[in-house]
Amino acid sequence: MVNIGKKVKNFSRPATGDKTISLKDLAGKKVILYFYPKDNTPGCTTEGQDFRDAKAKFTRQNAVILGVSRDSIKKHENFKAKQNFNFDLLSDEDESLCKQFDVIKLKKLYGKEYLGIDRSTFLIDAKGVLLEEWRGVKVKGHIETVLSACKKQK
Repeated sequence: MVNIGKKVKNFSRPATGDKTISLKDLAGKKVILYFYPKDNTPGCTTEGQDFRDAKAKFTRQNAVILGVSRDSIKKHENFKAKQNFNFDLLSDEDESLCKQFDVIKLKKLYGKEYLGIDRSTFLIDAKGVLLEEWRGVKVKGHIETVLSACKKQK
């Protein structure tokens, strides 16, 4: 589990662009880690587009954006290309990163219960400390909230 004000345990996940991304490799940069349920779904597409469109603003804040879902790298590559995302997507098929950040929740759809990703975003500082978390995220206006928090952190 991660806690605000505490150092985030290093993680390493396969990413788009035939890479493996580790938190320790991003030392010196703020990390926006956003978890979303599924590639190519309306809310997830809008959220990714919002991050894409605001990327330059985050870059000016020395922040890297990373999207995470349980989808495969192949699905991520297609999603990223289709939406022209200018940041990497991490594949968490074994749910280890989802479990580390406690984002797997019981959800309901059409009366059926299932375990899925609760849309959540985490702001990690340049030293690897968790500064902010947003759980149960509503997409509209979320990017502005995250950017504002990012600007407050030196």
